Order: sequence, then C-alpha cells, then structure tokens
Amino acid sequence: MPDALPDALLTLAGVHTHIAQYHILQGVDLTVPRGGLTMLLGRNGAGKTTTMRTIMGLWHASAGSVTLDGRDITAAQTPDISRLGVAYVPENMAIFAGLTVRENLVLAARSGPLADDRLDWIFGLFPALKKFWALPAGNLSGGQKQMLAIARAVVEPRDLILIDEPTKGLAPAIVQALIEAVNELKATDTTILMVEQNFHMARMVGDTVAVMDDGRVVHAGAMAELAADDALQTRLLGLSMDSHQ
Repeated sequence: MPDALPDALLTLAGVHTHIAQYHILQGVDLTVPRGGLTMLLGRNGAGKTTTMRTIMGLWHASAGSVTLDGRDITAAQTPDISRLGVAYVPENMAIFAGLTVRENLVLAARSGPLADDRLDWIFGLFPALKKFWALPAGNLSGGQKQMLAIARAVVEPRDLILIDEPTKGLAPAIVQALIEAVNELKATDTTILMVEQNFHMARMVGDTVAVMDDGRVVHAGAMAELAADDALQTRLLGLSMDSHQ
C-alpha cells in the first residue's frame, strides 16, 4: 500500500471495486501528484473507467481507500465529492443536447452567474463555444461537444478534473486543438487525471503515467520515460506509441 506523498492530491490504496458479481478493480494503488496531468493508460477492459467512476463515487470501493487532499472520500457520495472541487468528464460527455451551449455552462456553474473573466478564458480555450453560444448543444460536432464537456468541468475553478477518453472518435485536427487547450489548462495548476487511448496526446500532455492491466496498476512513472522506451510500451500496452499517432 503506497504512502500518500506530500505533493499527492489524490491517492488510491489497495482499491477493489465490484460491479454486481464482477470483481473489476483488484487492488489499485495510484498516486496523482498535485498540479500535474497523470495519464491512465491500459488495454480495453483493464479497469480505467471503473477507476475514474470509483474516485467520483459513482461506484464505491469494496475494499481499500480513496484519499483526496488528505480527506478520506472512499464512501463519499458523488455530490459531496463534487463540492470538494472534483469534476468528471465521462467518455459519453453527458451534455444536455436539448439545451444551448450557454445553458449547459450555466447549469454547471453552481456558485452563481457565469463570471465574464472565466467565460473569456473558456472562449480562449474553445473559440467554437462562443460561436455556437445560443445553439442547442446537440447541433455541435463531436469535437465541439467534447470541448463543451470539458468547459463545463472548468466553468468554475476545480482542484481535480477526471477526463475519460476525450479524443475518442475525433479527427486529428480536433485532437491537436484539445492538446493545446489541455496544455493551457495545465498552466492553471489544475490537477488532471486522464484516460486516453490516443498515445500521441498522452505523450504531448502527460507528466506522469500509470498503466493498468487486469484491474491493477502495473507501472507508474514519468510519461517521458514511457514515451522514450518502445520495449516498455510494447510490454505494457501491446504496441509502441509510434505506431499510434
């Protein structure tokens, strides 16, 4: 069981999660350093999304502990975890298609009216949202919907953002725009935990990395070290990053 490091914002220690009769997480040990971006990689079915949902309280650990900034949130409910400064962008984005872009962001702003300076910052990250401000979110392209989903997560300052596969199904140009936006978001000292299958994006934005297999973390370290080691990539992921740009 890992010790919570002084610079760790989030720590999972020996986390097991069952979903019905299925034992999905089988002793996950994970440390997410404060102020950086940790990539959570692994083959399909390794337990990455279950890890994110367990952190967010959507599923609860059957054993082990989840600690956020020194506070045990293992049994906390999702609204309480959100109030502690955690936002979650699920793989399906979960935007309200029948509401406008503006209305989606207003709903996400829990503390009151949208702040003009925060909106200007979001429009700088995602200019398309300003262009389509008054249109139903369902009219947006896949990439624009992903931008809206991330914008909702950051419409108010957050300590930790969980993002699950933001580039899935997106064109390379949109992926590059997301890379630039995520790097700008990192500059605000927001801590990010991201699940991603696009290894180019993982290499471009990740500071640290944890690789999962069979419900456990089997490797953790610097993203740059994994990106530079083709043999390690092949052993952990079944392929090298250079084969997936």
